[in-house]
Amino acid sequence: MKIAPFWPAAALLFVLGAASTFAVDEYYFVAGYIVLQGLIMATAWNILGGFTGYVNFGSAGFFAMGAYTSVVLYTAIDPPVFVAIVAAAVVCGLLGFGAGYLTLRLRGVYFAIATLALAIVLETLMVNWDYVGGATGAFIITPDTEFFPSYNAFMFVLMLALAIGSVGLARYLNYSRIGRGLAAIRDDEVAAECAGVPTLRLKLISTTIMGAMMGVAGALYPYFVTFVEPLSAFNLIVAVNAIAMPMIGGTATWVGPVIGALLLGSVQEWTKVNISSELNLLIVGVLLVGFVALAPQGIVGLAQKFGAWIRAHREKRQGDGRAAA
Repeated sequence: MKIAPFWPAAALLFVLGAASTFAVDEYYFVAGYIVLQGLIMATAWNILGGFTGYVNFGSAGFFAMGAYTSVVLYTAIDPPVFVAIVAAAVVCGLLGFGAGYLTLRLRGVYFAIATLALAIVLETLMVNWDYVGGATGAFIITPDTEFFPSYNAFMFVLMLALAIGSVGLARYLNYSRIGRGLAAIRDDEVAAECAGVPTLRLKLISTTIMGAMMGVAGALYPYFVTFVEPLSAFNLIVAVNAIAMPMIGGTATWVGPVIGALLLGSVQEWTKVNISSELNLLIVGVLLVGFVALAPQGIVGLAQKFGAWIRAHREKRQGDGRAAA
């Protein structure tokens, strides 16, 4: 299935996002920010879980460490938001590299449990670190945004730019030599090693990029909610969404997490406003179980199968027409 060029679509999305800052209703900025945050996390998870085939249950840990990197910097020097984003990417990228070096020799359920244990260890450390507020949490004062009509509009446009960059990086990896090596690992790691693929190096690259992107998604979180404590930063819904969105959209390509995040995130936000916020986990669970059971390749896989069926049907009709002639 051919995918349209990425950058023209990204430019269009950015222009639409910038234009939307003139909207009146602040809710759309808040909802858009939440959906785009999920999109970045889904894309990050897919680089390791989809491209490489290593299921990661520690997404909330990397996200929270990105958030707490911003808290540490704010407490120490109160830098610009952009500095916090870069710092969170570096810190969580190094954390991903270290975690990968320690755990990537494990496979399957053992690796998944190891990443979950890492998130629990990190949460315990944050609960007992008084410098970032410990269990009581820490407040952040929102910075000035004089060039935007509102603070929520500023956060939305900033998250939109980060989301476009994350998707662009995922698309590049998908079609690059690194992506082909990761796909070989996902299909058969032993065969890939026998063929000369540097599996450990590629897996470390995958975990590093995943960690950095998760950190970028979490770096803005303290500035968005203005209060961070371990229970919210290491929230279960964060980790579940990061897995469910790419699984629903499709994990084989870069576009799957984008589709899954936009679909699931929009449904969750609509449900939160019109029905009840308590239904979020139920919706995620039902959709995830449904897609895993009925369409394990996600929406992208269904589209590819439907396209193949259309082509086969068209070729059959053309063959029947030539035979009749």
